[in-house]
Amino acid sequence: MKLPDSLRDQLKIPLGLLLPESQVNKENIKKYLSDNAYVITVGDRTTEKMIDFGLIPSLQIIDGIEKRQKREFIKLENTTELSVDNPAAQITPQSIEIIKQSFSLKSPVRLLVNGEEDLLVIPVCIFAPENSIVMYGQPNEGLVIVKITPEIRNKTQRLLDLMK
Repeated sequence: MKLPDSLRDQLKIPLGLLLPESQVNKENIKKYLSDNAYVITVGDRTTEKMIDFGLIPSLQIIDGIEKRQKREFIKLENTTELSVDNPAAQITPQSIEIIKQSFSLKSPVRLLVNGEEDLLVIPVCIFAPENSIVMYGQPNEGLVIVKITPEIRNKTQRLLDLMK
């Protein structure tokens, strides 16, 4: 499924709370996490930040590239690693299936994307467990924190339905 040009501007609007870059610290992030939250990060920098804060995401979706620069990623012990091909500006059926599968595995799970991971926040929001918090970076602005609710599921399902 390809991203139509008509949706590009809509996807620049954060799906949840935008925490400005200057306020992204462990204390502020912990305010949004319940004790049993299933934390999902989409993006290399966001994932790395949470690990640096000692908040190990249950599901980490990364592509090894930040702002078009290749980057190395630290290995975590006891992490299940999966990989999937997902070209830029697309969401492949395989990506959706592996995201669904990852929710049934013992966490933490790291999904390495060959291509681009940005749009995978959409299927993540649709299929994430009830008590999930999804975090992703808003370029040059900060961190978006999304609590999974029926409204978020419906909104992201509508976005996915518009991609063909």
